[in-house]
Amino acid sequence: MVDTKGCIFNIQRFSIHDGPGIRTTVFFKGCPLQCTWCSNPESQKHLPEWMWDNSKKSKVITGEYFSVDEVIADVQKDIDYYTESGGGVTVTGGEVLAQLPFVINLLKKCKQKGIHTACETSAYSSKKKFLLLLENVDLLIMDIKHYNSDKHREKTGVKLEPIIENLKLAISSGNEMLLRIPIIPGYNDSLADSEQFALLLSSLRIQTVELLPFHQFGKSKYRFLDREYEFMNTPQLSANDLLPHKKIFTSYGIHCKIA
Repeated sequence: MVDTKGCIFNIQRFSIHDGPGIRTTVFFKGCPLQCTWCSNPESQKHLPEWMWDNSKKSKVITGEYFSVDEVIADVQKDIDYYTESGGGVTVTGGEVLAQLPFVINLLKKCKQKGIHTACETSAYSSKKKFLLLLENVDLLIMDIKHYNSDKHREKTGVKLEPIIENLKLAISSGNEMLLRIPIIPGYNDSLADSEQFALLLSSLRIQTVELLPFHQFGKSKYRFLDREYEFMNTPQLSANDLLPHKKIFTSYGIHCKIA
């Protein structure tokens, strides 16, 4: 079933934050990382699961199996918008590398139809899988949560080293890429943290980074999934809060954007 069907929990049309132009974003279930601030906690488990639907006042299954052709049929509805806006399709999760055979087939079908493709990923995988992804996507959107492996594992559950190695592969590939850093209170939000991130990015010759302020958009989902949420009482960050961090990256010659 993994090769012929993909477990997807949302297909969102008219997205404008997941790559250039107007896009359709396909959200896959399953992720090897278990980030405690995840805004889509329903994406972490690989199989469909029960989740409370507040509008229906009942539990519903989140996650459904689709064929590539079924997803393409949905995607094609907005192909004129992609053409006019320079948009396309973005695959995200969860982690797309967790359902790679299906994702690659989907990306190839999109390319056959002239649709621009983007992928949001943690890049946590083997080099072989990551190279296959790079070969089949136009824009790679990758995030990095910490510069220290122990701290990375503390909140995500996985080592940092494979991610850094795949980041190096992405840089050497020449693919269009956007690197992002989510700024999480109490975890990686000090100016000293940004200094260390800037040093890492400079050593890799990365010229552009986007900072993502911590938000609470997914807070209610933890309750709907009957899960604990570590950041329940943590205030959101604004773009203004990240301006001192931006200055640090800029001082290293790195073009820094704040989402």
